[in-house]
Amino acid sequence: MANEVKFEVQHFGKRLKSMLKVDFRRMFTMRFYYIMVGISIIMPVLILVMTTLMDGTTTVNPQTGVETTIEGFDNTWQAIGSISSESSVMDMSLTGMCNINMLYFFVAVLVCIFVADDFRSGYAKNLFTVRAKKTDYVISKTLAGFVGGASMILGFFIGTCLGGAISGLPFDTGAAGVNGVVMCMFAKVLLVGVFVPIYVLMGVWAKQKAWLSILGSLMVGMLFFTMIPMLTPLDSTIMNVVLCLVGSVLFGLGIGAISNLILKKKSIL
Repeated sequence: MANEVKFEVQHFGKRLKSMLKVDFRRMFTMRFYYIMVGISIIMPVLILVMTTLMDGTTTVNPQTGVETTIEGFDNTWQAIGSISSESSVMDMSLTGMCNINMLYFFVAVLVCIFVADDFRSGYAKNLFTVRAKKTDYVISKTLAGFVGGASMILGFFIGTCLGGAISGLPFDTGAAGVNGVVMCMFAKVLLVGVFVPIYVLMGVWAKQKAWLSILGSLMVGMLFFTMIPMLTPLDSTIMNVVLCLVGSVLFGLGIGAISNLILKKKSIL
């Protein structure tokens, strides 16, 4: 009897597991990932220490004579956010701008470079030719990007605690409470899932042109930036966490479908 050749069917779960294994290995061996996480830790330390040293300093504009007094942080947790009654989308103060929310734009840099490297190195072409489906690629990149972004958010939190201790700022949670700060961090981590699909979309659209995907990501991300303080205030509740989770799932499915369509319609070269 002749030997029968059997071909193993690659089911979706098995394909995705293989893709995730490759993507996570590539991310965790990528030097740039650790650089971005390191920056996320160092940034709040510098912000809290420098603003504390400069608190109350007055500068005078030599042309207009207008005096400007620099106001630092009153509390360590201001680097994470403000309570819902005090948050404002138009807050252009130093404490309103220099907080964890700006980190969502840094996540764009990480994700866009991670995706662009696939097309620049020829890895994507080889991947799609040999085994992977476009859907698997989009899901895997979105999940890997989410983990990378979440690492940066957690890194900022660690840096905030270090910066607060070094600068001598109080850790009193005030009206937010310990539960509010915990729920706030959960919400901010989950909110990464709203932005990452956008960055992956820009990445597969621009392919090897990382600068173009980063520029597109920043432009589109600005449209959603104002919702961050509203969805993730310092006094967040379980409802804020649920809203961010639902938003991440919906954006992941919707934007992911568009990314999949672009990969199918456009050349991968």
